[in-house]
Amino acid sequence: MKSVTTYLFLFVFLWTTIFTESNGKNSSELKKYISNLPFAMPNIDEPIFPNNIVNIKDFGAISDGRTLNTKAFAEAINACKKVGGGTVVVPPGTWLTGPIKLESNINLHLERGALIQFSNRFEDFPLIAGFDGKSEKYIVTPPIFAFQATNIAITGDGVIDGAGEAWRYVKREKLTAKQWRELVSSGGVVTADEKQWWPSKESMEGEKYLMELENSGKSLTATDYAKAREYLRPDMVRLVQCTGILLDGPTFRNSPKFHVHPVQSENIIIRNIKIITPWYAQNGDGLDLNSCRNVVVYKIMVDVGDDAICIKPGNISKNQKPGPACENIVIADCEVYHGHGGFVIGSESYGGVNNISVSNCIFIGTDVGIRFKSARDRGGLVENIFIDGIQMRNIQNEAILFDMFYSEGSPEAQITKGLNSKVVKPITGLTPRYQNIFIKNIVSTGAKRSILINGLPEMPIKNVIIENFNSQSTKGIIISDGDNITIKNFNVTTKLGPVITLNQSRNIFLDKIRLSGNNDTFLNVDGERTEKIFIENVDLANVNKKFIFTNNAKETSIICK
Repeated sequence: MKSVTTYLFLFVFLWTTIFTESNGKNSSELKKYISNLPFAMPNIDEPIFPNNIVNIKDFGAISDGRTLNTKAFAEAINACKKVGGGTVVVPPGTWLTGPIKLESNINLHLERGALIQFSNRFEDFPLIAGFDGKSEKYIVTPPIFAFQATNIAITGDGVIDGAGEAWRYVKREKLTAKQWRELVSSGGVVTADEKQWWPSKESMEGEKYLMELENSGKSLTATDYAKAREYLRPDMVRLVQCTGILLDGPTFRNSPKFHVHPVQSENIIIRNIKIITPWYAQNGDGLDLNSCRNVVVYKIMVDVGDDAICIKPGNISKNQKPGPACENIVIADCEVYHGHGGFVIGSESYGGVNNISVSNCIFIGTDVGIRFKSARDRGGLVENIFIDGIQMRNIQNEAILFDMFYSEGSPEAQITKGLNSKVVKPITGLTPRYQNIFIKNIVSTGAKRSILINGLPEMPIKNVIIENFNSQSTKGIIISDGDNITIKNFNVTTKLGPVITLNQSRNIFLDKIRLSGNNDTFLNVDGERTEKIFIENVDLANVNKKFIFTNNAKETSIICK
């Protein structure tokens, strides 16, 4: 009979073999995603972890869904850290806990059947003066976080639940009458206008309280902020100024706010994960890449209440090299089922964006398909965006949207209301500049509008090529303040309005536009500054009105080949 020592040796050997192989098994797959891109993508190495394995049960963790395991998680991670890092195993069971801090060289691995359930008790999440402890504003500790860590991972087949229902407010308009009654009867408070439900009076009044507090001029303490703790919703996974991140496998669900939020981080691999929350979850973003560089995202599924896969170019950290805040990002083979946008850049863009590739993705039921959004006070240079092979179905609004008037209302209402009445303002360092954007091989069925481009009169959307686009939509294309826009090989079925409306735009190239449906008018040329519209290979035999000219538009603006 083999000794206990022999069996123990075999057990450890199997564990270490499994985890050693998992660290590098997808290197050829990863290489495929960073090769043959329209820009030079730096090599990204997958994190490799020492063969040390620590189980949270060995540190007193209990999987009864009632015992708080915050201390057990911390001790397991610190024990693994002391021996140089490795894998912290979360076995099957429901593990109730407060915040989990990831350290360098730690892989938090959730086995199938493991559920990390974050507490719904606000007091279990301490207030901190930022991640460096030096901020003048306090935040709630995120459920999972890391600060200036290197070589970290969250892997496995388990589930991470953020108990978001304890934190989030809900808009009445997003629920059925029955759902609203049930929500209100469950507790919480309702605003005076009965349009919002909040988990508590403290959370409902938190914004007003904080505004008064921060305008008071006095030096604020954690005690001051504690009265607004329930309002200060944390992101579920926030990884700040980290290098070498791997997220592979788990399901992230039900966050208080954003779900997965790397900030000012680099060399990131995110694959095979699911991000899920109710579609009405306020600010329930899926994946937000905030001032991140050298990122590969593939084979993820997102079904959320706000932007699904989002690029947020804000401030870079002092540890990052000068340059665009978001650069060298690859997104491929992803699925999105709900969200304000399938793929999004913005709303802040002041940090700058360069070299983004999005390919072979499916968006179903999102508010917008491909969404670019910014505003005069939040802008910067966004360029070299390459989007190829997007399948969209039942998009609630625009399949493709450029909105430089974000937060001023519905883009559709804003662009039609603002035709020929936009005010030109001085160009500043915060003026949005979107240019050199290439979108091709798109299929969209069921959108309200195919394309809406709303630029600024002082800074039009420039150098955009959209080609090989098959669209079935209620409305076609509207472009206001665009310059050097090409629509090529566009097959469109529309029901309402002109197929294309151009307002105060120039250097517009329309090539191989094929029409079907109720097309009373092909092109509405609007505004005296609209000029140089080049039309080629367009069959207008079945259109009642080829062109109409409004608001002092000139017939000479059209050049047919």
